[in-house]
Amino acid sequence: MDPFTLIGAGVGAVLTVVAAPAVLTAAGFTAGGIAAGSVASSLMSAAAVANGGGIAAGSVVATLQAVGAAGIPLAGQAIVGTLGAVAGAAASMASNCTVSEHTHTPRAVGSQYCSAWGAVGGSDPCSRAPQLWY
Repeated sequence: MDPFTLIGAGVGAVLTVVAAPAVLTAAGFTAGGIAAGSVASSLMSAAAVANGGGIAAGSVVATLQAVGAAGIPLAGQAIVGTLGAVAGAAASMASNCTVSEHTHTPRAVGSQYCSAWGAVGGSDPCSRAPQLWY
């Protein structure tokens, strides 16, 4: 694994662990309960309707509320950090891709310009040109 991917994974892990409590609070899962008019209250309402009026223990809403009230436990931080590391590594690898043969910069050969598909504008001196893939 290249160093940029490792850095991306590390940054992703740290950012998700640090940002998760703020995201939960912003969604309405607060230490004082579910905030009125928030995304959390909408989720709670939908879950209550789906369950006949109550919130099931262990449901997503119940778990998020517990985490919002008490904080994310160490095991939860490990899971969130792992997900962030995977996302960070994937983003780093995606931004680190090499240029494909179909999008490289054309190079001059004589008076012709060569691209991945051959000469532009006439005969094909590119077949004799060295292949300079970046």
